[in-house]
Amino acid sequence: MSTRPLILVTNDDGITAPGIRTLISVMNQIGDVVVVAPDSPQSATGHSITINSTLHIEKVNIDGKQPEYSCSGTPVDCVKLAVNEILERRPDICVSGINHGSNSSINVIYSGTMSAAVEAGIEGIPAIGFSLLDYNWSANFEHCKTFVETITRQVLEHGLPEGVVLNVNLPNLKKEEIKGIKICRQAKANWKEEFDKRTNPMGRDYYWLTGKFVNMDEGEDTDEWALENGYVSVVPVHFDLTAHHAIQSLNTWEL
Repeated sequence: MSTRPLILVTNDDGITAPGIRTLISVMNQIGDVVVVAPDSPQSATGHSITINSTLHIEKVNIDGKQPEYSCSGTPVDCVKLAVNEILERRPDICVSGINHGSNSSINVIYSGTMSAAVEAGIEGIPAIGFSLLDYNWSANFEHCKTFVETITRQVLEHGLPEGVVLNVNLPNLKKEEIKGIKICRQAKANWKEEFDKRTNPMGRDYYWLTGKFVNMDEGEDTDEWALENGYVSVVPVHFDLTAHHAIQSLNTWEL
């Protein structure tokens, strides 16, 4: 048996996206890779799973270097199927991405990339979601490789605290312009949405979601600050959504 770590690779942009192809190439330098990824883009699907229709998996050969499976479902479906149906043993790590576009701050809530990592974390598998701040399909991921490899090797060596996964965002800069890696907290920021309302030729109204991202956090320890100042941001994320600080206050209610 191989002594190299078993690495599960997935994403939300689809199995042919340039970002995941870059991630696969890096992971091949580290361990034995198995890819299970959506057959089409699944951006902003969050932690959705498929329950009202069937799921399909097709073994594909895109570059011939590692086993790859194209899945009809969401990124979370991909992780569930990988763990329960495809892999012969539990992977040593799950990496998701590299996403085409930011998943910093509040974007982590909506992200299919990060939800795949969180699902792996729920299964007890160390996991990382990687994202590049460039939405362009033809984005250049070359400068990401060193940072992706460094962070992945550190997680394999040291592990992660129970219930924690990493949200890693990389600035869209040349490699020599990136100042380093910073461990951060999630910035307090959100989207101010608007809807572009239109009417189709049949007289039916339809809407396009638009809006702008608003950062309300002036702290210099946040992911948004790090990215704006030329650093790779690493935010430890946990999936226990309990607001522990509110329990004492709520216990004063007359219930």
